[in-house]
Amino acid sequence: MSRLDSVIRRLVAQRDCLGDAMARAPGGALLEIGLGNGRTYHHLREIAPDRPIWVIDRSMNAHPDSAPDAAMYLEGDAGAMLDALFERIGRGVALAHYDLGIGVPEEDVPLRASLGQRIRRLLVPGGFLVANGAFEGMISEPLPETVTQGRYFIYRAM
Repeated sequence: MSRLDSVIRRLVAQRDCLGDAMARAPGGALLEIGLGNGRTYHHLREIAPDRPIWVIDRSMNAHPDSAPDAAMYLEGDAGAMLDALFERIGRGVALAHYDLGIGVPEEDVPLRASLGQRIRRLLVPGGFLVANGAFEGMISEPLPETVTQGRYFIYRAM
């Protein structure tokens, strides 16, 4: 498969998983972990216009039309920013989207392991984590029919 076809499949999976989880998410804020250029944040604003959306990233690189309000943006190390967000809102996130990593398992897997508990403690009961990689110790949800197993992940908080 070409890299272009691979990224198209990943983006379709991401969109479909976000839509599926958002349709079932309880009340609460949304959280984008890894803003990048802001495409997913922009999409979350479209599918959940009435929900607050918190954003965490190490630096602001988003297109101006896809940048969050400064009050909802936490810049810096993901672990420290997740801790800071927990201090602000406690267990108040209904849906978190995790899109960190560089595609190198030796680096991405330990990063997810180091952040998993911090993300879990932010999720309201019944809340969702939609992620670009597997998280150990979380309850996996069925994927939409359009998503190949292992391409994207949906987890539910207890």
